[in-house]
Amino acid sequence: QLQVVESGGGLVQPGGSLRLSCAASGFTLDSYAIGWFRQAPGKEREGVSCISSSGSSRNYADSVKGRFTISKDNTKKTVYLQMNSLKPEDTAVYYCAIKRARLFRLCVYPSDPSDFGSWGQGTQVTVSS
Repeated sequence: QLQVVESGGGLVQPGGSLRLSCAASGFTLDSYAIGWFRQAPGKEREGVSCISSSGSSRNYADSVKGRFTISKDNTKKTVYLQMNSLKPEDTAVYYCAIKRARLFRLCVYPSDPSDFGSWGQGTQVTVSS
């Protein structure tokens, strides 16, 4: 059973930082690409970042490029999203998910939520003063 669980969200001031974690179980991280998505109130779910199964390829939405960094530790079975210089516009529920499409080891830009499955429950990130 493929499963991911997000953690690390919280309340932070603009300009602050958070690190989100996506803990995987039921599979090894070198088997699937993992994506981070977010959904703000009244908006559709959007791709934030993706890391390939090998870890050799990563991508970021233009809105977070230069501020967010995706990484993973295969031994700890955890994917991370380091978020720096946070803005109020980053406020959303953040989800990680497993690539379940035909090219399940690879990331393409932009990430399409329909290519991912086994979604986590989400973790709330609120950026506010």
